[in-house]
Amino acid sequence: MKTGFDNNKYLKIQRAAILERIEKYGDKLYLEFGGKLFDDYHASRVLPGFKPDSKLQMLLGIKNKVEIIIAINANDIVSNKMRADVGITYQDDVLRLIDTYREVGLYVSSVVISFYEDIHSIIEFKKKLENNDIKVYKSYRINGYPQNIPLIVSNEGLGKNEYVVTTRPLIVVTAPGPGSGKMAVCLSQLYHENKRGLRAGYAKYETFPVWNLPLLHPVNLAYEAATVDLQDVNMIDPYHLEAYNKLAVNYNRDVEVFPLLKEIFKQIYGESPYQSPTDMGVNMVGFAISDEAKVKDACQREIVRRYFETRIKIYQGKLEDSALEKIDFLMKKAETSIEKRKCVKACNDMFKIKNEPTMAIELPNKKIVTSHRSELLSSGAALLLNACKSLAKLDKNLLLLSPTVVKSVHNIKVDTLHRSYTRLRCEEILLILSIQAQTNPLADLILKQIPKLKGLEAHSSHILSEVDRDTFKRLGINITEEPMSYKHRLYYKS
Repeated sequence: MKTGFDNNKYLKIQRAAILERIEKYGDKLYLEFGGKLFDDYHASRVLPGFKPDSKLQMLLGIKNKVEIIIAINANDIVSNKMRADVGITYQDDVLRLIDTYREVGLYVSSVVISFYEDIHSIIEFKKKLENNDIKVYKSYRINGYPQNIPLIVSNEGLGKNEYVVTTRPLIVVTAPGPGSGKMAVCLSQLYHENKRGLRAGYAKYETFPVWNLPLLHPVNLAYEAATVDLQDVNMIDPYHLEAYNKLAVNYNRDVEVFPLLKEIFKQIYGESPYQSPTDMGVNMVGFAISDEAKVKDACQREIVRRYFETRIKIYQGKLEDSALEKIDFLMKKAETSIEKRKCVKACNDMFKIKNEPTMAIELPNKKIVTSHRSELLSSGAALLLNACKSLAKLDKNLLLLSPTVVKSVHNIKVDTLHRSYTRLRCEEILLILSIQAQTNPLADLILKQIPKLKGLEAHSSHILSEVDRDTFKRLGINITEEPMSYKHRLYYKS
């Protein structure tokens, strides 16, 4: 992947900006982390060179100053809300986040359950955390939040929430996803800290939209495309323009809520430390772009990917048809189209010929490799083999899989696991190759091509199985799909 972002520069200036904000407040800083602290694949796609764990690495550079609070909305526990990108519930993701942070040496001090209620599933989750020596605090719903400021800034409002005991100068408040109550946790802590005579501050760290890039910059357009389900709209920050006569980009939710936040800050501090929602941020990502052309190209590809993702969600009933109109608008603004992804046409042309699920991938040398579903392989598994054969300069008709091993896997699926779907999937192909690589040099050669697939563009003529889609994502392949199942099956297997 061509680099257009200086990740080392970013880590350096971002860390400095956060340390400077801590110094401004003296005792401690509550830093609301928007987006993903790690696994930030959207950022790595639109800013080629940005590492998916950059924000995590930035914190590790000052880890002795950092402690983490994870917020989760009680309603998300009750509804078993899922993180679509990793396929697990929000409560399971809280456990995953704790494990991940601990493994790299970051201190997780507690979990806050926002909008707490005494419901069985919530009580059960709280007990599970406490049984594993994790401190859990309750944060309650405040009637009229965030409009009823007199109630909010009182002992019956923020004061009713449990005070989270913290010991370090930088408290990162993060969550499994949006709507988890991170802002409310920060405000509650500011109220409690102020009552205790401590000078605590608040700042917000969100990568997108990028405040110091133009409103219609491809990076900001790609963010709108990524959040079409949230109906976020990028806009010029009117408060920043009024206060400083400077243009800055923010998004509608922060702009809409800022007057209320400013008043809450006044009630807590006596005066507001911020004159605009942009003031609250510490994001320095816009200063580390090193090649505008490469970033623009990456963003154009991402917006097209989001176009296909939106079509899939509409097909599945998760979005209204109007969402597609917005994506079309964003593609025009970004001067891009479906033709940007050459693998799309190649895939769909192949489907017209084979009338079986097909796939296509664009290799680093711009060559397009295709595949189709067979009696033995899923279209995804076939694509992995074909792409790796091409990268290894092997004949595409070369037989790589041992018939004996394949038959053994088939028998296990049918006779032991009682599977109705017997074609080999991507993960199974990789496992078979890894076994054969011990004695077969060609299988070993194929496996050595797998890392070269990272960052490549691929397309499927049909909705993929969750298993194959997950494998493509884990390999770092940017996959898109047509919004239809093969032969209009309601329960799609391949």
